[in-house]
Amino acid sequence: MTAPVRVLICDDQALIRTGFSTIIGAQPDLEVVGECGDGRAAVDLAHELKPDMVVMDIRMPVLDGIEATRLLAGAGVAHPIKVLVVTTFNLDEYVYEALRAGASGFLLKDAPPAQLLHGIRTVATGAALLAPEVTRKLVGRYAARIRPMQGAPEDVTLAPRELEVLRLIANGLSNSEIAATLVISQETVKTYVSRILTKLDLRDRVQAVVYAYRNGLVT
Repeated sequence: MTAPVRVLICDDQALIRTGFSTIIGAQPDLEVVGECGDGRAAVDLAHELKPDMVVMDIRMPVLDGIEATRLLAGAGVAHPIKVLVVTTFNLDEYVYEALRAGASGFLLKDAPPAQLLHGIRTVATGAALLAPEVTRKLVGRYAARIRPMQGAPEDVTLAPRELEVLRLIANGLSNSEIAATLVISQETVKTYVSRILTKLDLRDRVQAVVYAYRNGLVT
């Protein structure tokens, strides 16, 4: 049997922690190894317990979720731990910074349990998850900040179809939605995504979203 995914939950609201723990702990393929209420405790517990991933709030005392994410998954971290950030619409101003800090995924706090579990499993496999609602809200409010005015860089080496897939990813579409939009199979979409990440030397799908907006590839 495959070992369960070990999850650390970090949120400063006890009710949220309890709810997440109950939902996650009821799954045979997931295991809650710890809970904490601030970012500093999350970093310390992660180093001690070595979970597969952390479900991380953003706004917390002592150390916020952005800095905690940077310490756990940011550039230069020797053994990065996957971080799934939970957010609410009124915290959107932090999403872009958390992306840059190394988060592998985002969900809304009011997402249904099935979506939370899907997000955890998706990030645990090494893929990335960016809730379409979060992406679209982020784009609507912060596109000017994220995207340089001069447009796409000259060294973009993506083929036209790859650029098309990248733009759809950046607009918050899932692989199945991209497949339906372009009338291709999901396996073909996965191949395009893999090529995009390799060509642009990006770690995951979330970094691809940031790249697209920062380089003016999305309008």
